Amino acid sequence: MLNDESGPYRDLTGMTSVACARQAVQDFGDHGFDVDILYADHQNKPDVGASIARQWIDNDGVDVIADVPTSSVALAVSQVCREKDKLHLNASATAVALTGKQCNANTIVWSFDTYMMAVSSGGAMVRAGGKTWFFITADYAFGHSLEDQTSNVVRAAGGKVLGSVRYPFPDTTDFSSFISQAMSSGANVLGLANAGADSVNCMKQAHEFGLRKSGMRLAPMLSFITDIHALGLDVAQGITLTESFYWNLNDRTRAFAKRLQPKMGNFMPNQAQASAYSSVLHYLKVAAAMGPAEAKRSGAATVARMKAMPTDDDAFGPGKIRIDGRGLFPAYLFRVKTPAESRGEWDLYDLVATTPADQTAVPLSESACPLVKA
Repeated sequence: MLNDESGPYRDLTGMTSVACARQAVQDFGDHGFDVDILYADHQNKPDVGASIARQWIDNDGVDVIADVPTSSVALAVSQVCREKDKLHLNASATAVALTGKQCNANTIVWSFDTYMMAVSSGGAMVRAGGKTWFFITADYAFGHSLEDQTSNVVRAAGGKVLGSVRYPFPDTTDFSSFISQAMSSGANVLGLANAGADSVNCMKQAHEFGLRKSGMRLAPMLSFITDIHALGLDVAQGITLTESFYWNLNDRTRAFAKRLQPKMGNFMPNQAQASAYSSVLHYLKVAAAMGPAEAKRSGAATVARMKAMPTDDDAFGPGKIRIDGRGLFPAYLFRVKTPAESRGEWDLYDLVATTPADQTAVPLSESACPLVKA
């Protein structure tokens, strides 16, 4: 488990994702072989992430590197796993390059990416009248991908992008000047092409600047229930966002969240953390079916079996993995409740719309993935 345990994505992944992986091992049960879980902080630095990955594989016998938020780190780790023929189960990076131009036979991206967010959240905002946009964007692979994908959706619907500003990641905490620039741009939507603490800080500062009262709409393009909980409903009420998992969606998701509670305390998992659970559980099922020695022999062969076997678990229900390594699950557009509507600390969402699983990823006919072309 390689993720952010000290930076802006620590609450989106971190030790909660590790707890979710441990829950997957527990739910998997005893199948005659041991499962060891290591974890480390990649500090959102591609060189650090790649170095840890190489050390784990070369010296510690690691077969699978899972989670890996921060798209620049994920792309670096994906290449290490390809070179070493190990598995990269990505639960939390979102750049479409992972299943596009830089896809490989050793990598799976579990349940969401920037294309999904653009189609669901961006599309909904445009349909609601948000025709002119200004972006505040994290200046690295993920932010660029999210801005690009959302801009494509906006323009395809007849809207316009009036401007954007890219800020240094992960070293920015004050977004006030960027918000002022956005409010003076003439755009009616402020799109946040960032995540984690950066997105939370942007939303807080936009609220303090009176962005909503000015008539400008706020569109956090990648936001999580952990962000909304941190903001509080007084600030976040009315925001629309997309997740592929919500703990209170149905009986199965509630059962999954309940099993996690002894490990997490007063906390609910988000889509990235649930993806860590689901991807690890599916891998273990496939490893048991193949036999552990065969599963350890080749990461690419094991990924091929993971693609061939349908997925099913309490977090996401039934699904499948495409040839490009993209997991296909529905996307849910939620509206954040008002304080009066909420019936508990984590009762935060109302379901607005569902995007079918086969519409949540870049169409294979448009894919740049070499596996698809082959």
